[in-house]
Amino acid sequence: MVALVTMGLSRLKPAAPGVDRSTVWIDTVKRGPMLRQVRGLGTLTPVDIQWIPAATDGRVEKIPVLPGTAVQPNTVLLILTNPQLVQETLDATLKLKAAQADYKNLEAQLESQVLTQKSLVAQASAEYNEARMQAETDQQLNKLGVISDLNRKIADGKAAQLKTRDQIEQERLTNSSKVLQAQLLAKEAEIDQDRALVQLKQTQVQNLTVRAGIRGVLQEQALKVGQWVTPGTTLAKVVQPDHLKAELKIPETQAKDIQLNLPASVDTHNGVIAGHVMRIDPAVYNGTVTVDVMLDDKLPPGARPDLSVDGTIDLERLANVLYVGRPAFGQENSTVGMFVLQPDGKTAVRSQVKLGRSSVNTVEILGGLREGNEVILSDMSRWDNFDRIRLE
Repeated sequence: MVALVTMGLSRLKPAAPGVDRSTVWIDTVKRGPMLRQVRGLGTLTPVDIQWIPAATDGRVEKIPVLPGTAVQPNTVLLILTNPQLVQETLDATLKLKAAQADYKNLEAQLESQVLTQKSLVAQASAEYNEARMQAETDQQLNKLGVISDLNRKIADGKAAQLKTRDQIEQERLTNSSKVLQAQLLAKEAEIDQDRALVQLKQTQVQNLTVRAGIRGVLQEQALKVGQWVTPGTTLAKVVQPDHLKAELKIPETQAKDIQLNLPASVDTHNGVIAGHVMRIDPAVYNGTVTVDVMLDDKLPPGARPDLSVDGTIDLERLANVLYVGRPAFGQENSTVGMFVLQPDGKTAVRSQVKLGRSSVNTVEILGGLREGNEVILSDMSRWDNFDRIRLE
C-alpha cells in the first residue's frame, strides 16, 4: 500500500500556482484591419537654423540683445572691436591710393616715351623721303650726263640706309606701344590685388558688427562683454520658432520598415500634429535611428524648440488579419509561449504562439491562437516552470 501510494503521488503533476487576476493584462484575439505603427520619443527642433561664427578676431564690446529676443535680419546681436584690424584697413586703403597714383604716373611716362618715339619715326620718315627724292633726281641727272655714276650710287645708298632706319623706327614705335600696354596691365594687376585686400579688410570691419541674418528668435548667445573671440568661434544661434520639425529616436529593430513620406503624428502634450517623414538618419546611435518628421499642421500653443514630444509613424494598414495586443515579451516573426484562458475563465494554459508583424500596441498572430481567445500579455517569466496557472 505504501509503495503504491508513493508511486501515485510521484506521478501527480505539481499544483497550478495561483495568480491575482488584477495583476495581469488580458486581451482578446481579434480579426480585422490592423494599422502597423512605430513610436519613438524625441524633441522639436527648428528647420532653419542660423549659426553665426566669428569672421575675425575681436573683443566683445557690447551685447544689445539677449537670448529669447525676436530679431530681424539686420538686428545687431553683438558689437566687437579690433583696433589692429582697423589700422590694417587704413594701411591697405592708403596703399591702394598710392598704387593708383603710381599707375597714373607710369601711364604719363609711358605715353611721353611713345610720343618721343613717334617724333623719331616722323624724323626718320622725312629724311628717308628727302633721300629718296634726291636719289631719283640724281638718277635723272645721271642719264643727262650732268653727274657721274658714283654720285648717283652714293645717293641711292643713302636712300636705302634711311629707308632701313625708317623701318626700324616704325618697329620701335610698335614695340613701345606693346610695352606700354604690358606695363600698365601689370600695374593694374597690383591695383586689383590692393583693392581686393581693402575690400576684405572692410568686410572684416563690418563683420565686427554681428547681425542676425534671418528673421527669428535668438536662441543661444553665451559670450560676455570683454571676452576675446577668434575666427570660427560660434557667436550666436538664431532659429525660426514657427517652422519646426520633430526629431524622433526610433529603436533600430523597428526602424527597418520606415520610408520617406510616410504619414506620422506628433504629440506635444498640448495637441497632436500631423506630419510626414522627411529624413532617415543612415547611422545608428545607442540602438536608435533618428527620424525627422516635418510638421504639416499648425503648431499648438506652447510648441517651441527642444520641447519633448512623442511621435508615431504609420507603416502600413493590414486588412483582415488575426491580431492581439502586443505582449510584454517576444519580437515580431518569432514563436513565444503565451498563457491562454480556458472556457472556465479561471485557468490559463501555456500555448506556443507564432507572432508576425508588430505595431506599437498590437501584433499579428500567424498560428497558435484563434479569434476570440483570451490571452495574458503581461510578463509571465516568473512562471516559466509551469504550463498552467490559476487566476484568482
